[in-house]
Amino acid sequence: MLNIALFAPPGAGKGTQSEFLVSRYNLFYLSTGELLRKEIANRTSLGLEAQSIIASGGLVSDEIIVQIIEKTITDIPESNGFLFDGFPRTPIQAYILEGLMQKLNTSLTCLISLVVPQEVSVERLLKRGTSSGRSDDNERVIRNRLKEYHEKTLPVLEFYRGRGIIHEVNGTASIEQVTQSISGIVKNELSKNLLNIVLFGYPGSGRGSQGKALAQRFGLEYVATGSMLDQEIKSGSDIGRRIMDLYENGQLVPDEIVVQLIEKKLAHSTDVKGFIFKGFPRTLVQSYILDGLLKKHGSSITKIIEIEVPTLELINRLDARSKTERCMPYDTSAAKIVKRLHEHESKTVPVIQKYNQLHGVTKVDGRGSFEEVFERISSEVERGLKYLR
Repeated sequence: MLNIALFAPPGAGKGTQSEFLVSRYNLFYLSTGELLRKEIANRTSLGLEAQSIIASGGLVSDEIIVQIIEKTITDIPESNGFLFDGFPRTPIQAYILEGLMQKLNTSLTCLISLVVPQEVSVERLLKRGTSSGRSDDNERVIRNRLKEYHEKTLPVLEFYRGRGIIHEVNGTASIEQVTQSISGIVKNELSKNLLNIVLFGYPGSGRGSQGKALAQRFGLEYVATGSMLDQEIKSGSDIGRRIMDLYENGQLVPDEIVVQLIEKKLAHSTDVKGFIFKGFPRTLVQSYILDGLLKKHGSSITKIIEIEVPTLELINRLDARSKTERCMPYDTSAAKIVKRLHEHESKTVPVIQKYNQLHGVTKVDGRGSFEEVFERISSEVERGLKYLR
């Protein structure tokens, strides 16, 4: 998701640039002022509580603000992300926003600050007051508003400065130049986004063939742990020899080795649009490992897809595969097939359930021809791409 916080002192032209960002990138405009007014107008319980506080001359608490924002962001129409206006105003609200974003498995992409010298802001607002007749556009009120903005904004900017997501734009330039500068910032941020797909499915569902085809269509790096382990063995590396010893002794390859190989793959894959993971994660432990690995590389899971095929069809497919050169070790007998299916159900299904709670899992019908299933999955991947554009 593309999530932007737009900061600007009064008179900097934030409204114009907000309209551009919302329209150009299909963002949901989130202004705490507007949300409060909407709650009050609809006479919701939160709105009535806020109205009572405002009427008594008080400030609406962060507790009320966060409830209104949370209700909004969890029930928004389809969009590519959020444009935050007027939030966060304080370091405490910045922490609140971090928590809210984490709940959506996303984060603040960037904070764009329109920089305008105080005297230029005063001049612009006085000029606006002359033409609009607004009583609050007098010099005393204007300077108080600017003072309050700078006092409150500076700590928030410092909060985010260490994360390297603050971008300052010269707000004294023309509207077109400011828009162009903002477009450049957003384009650069979008280029950092990777399309990371996790492909689930029982053995026999076609994950391998579909995963390879998807990687080719969308320019992704195909990450299959089984293939990576085999490559290490063929290369004769120290890790490969250790893997071979484990295989010969009937032991499972520990996560320690698998993680090394995946991390090497992530680090050495440059100029790729993202990754498609097949065969990892298989367990709950591995799901946390993958989340951590991606976060370490400044990325996260974009979409999780599960290919669904009825059990009897899975058994028929695996039995048919056992008679071909594509035969896997667990295809050679009905007992082994059933054991492998049961292993997936006991170890991997809980992983899918965890991801479904956190991110949502897209289920795709795996019946039909390869091409039919491929087009169904491709359509879902295209939907995932919308969040990166």
